[in-house]
Amino acid sequence: MIEPETDEDLFIRIHSGDEQAFVSLYRKRQSAIFRFALHMSGSEAVAEDVTQDVFLALIRECGYDPRRGTLSGYLYGIARKLVLRYLERGRTDPLLQSDLDDAELPEVATTHDPLAEMTHREGIEALRRSVMALPRRYREVVVLCDLEEVEYAEAAQVLGCPIGTVRSRLHRARGLLLEKLNQERQKQNAISMLKPARCVI
Repeated sequence: MIEPETDEDLFIRIHSGDEQAFVSLYRKRQSAIFRFALHMSGSEAVAEDVTQDVFLALIRECGYDPRRGTLSGYLYGIARKLVLRYLERGRTDPLLQSDLDDAELPEVATTHDPLAEMTHREGIEALRRSVMALPRRYREVVVLCDLEEVEYAEAAQVLGCPIGTVRSRLHRARGLLLEKLNQERQKQNAISMLKPARCVI
């Protein structure tokens, strides 16, 4: 049985001029980088630009050093810097609703129950709003560790901080996220109570 190529194997082939290796790595890592940029910026347009720029940087620069961490961590690190640059320039408006509406949502089980599907969708949107409302340093760890399921060591590499800092930030971030989700729930409950009751004849 042939072992699948690692990211690092593909990287070596890319820098020896193998175009197919680039295509393979892009297909393997593109969606995760896009999701990270989307959750960090709140904008699909920014996420697309960042994803493209990450892979262009990978071709142009040979800054990756396997001794310093994984290639995926390196790609997340480039994406993080690019997102921060966009945010600092004010080129993105967090919570661009059209972007969030168009973004890919997790699959909803086929229940043929429109109310259940709407409730699920509203839950996902509430989570997105709550994540976007977190301060950046907490949003980063939630997106990396909880949403993208990156290991703590790799998250530490991306953020340029010790693993202990990742753990403590994540603990604080989860507490803040829970508070924000509870606020969202209370807000939705208040809105539903204000809606006029339907008369059933």
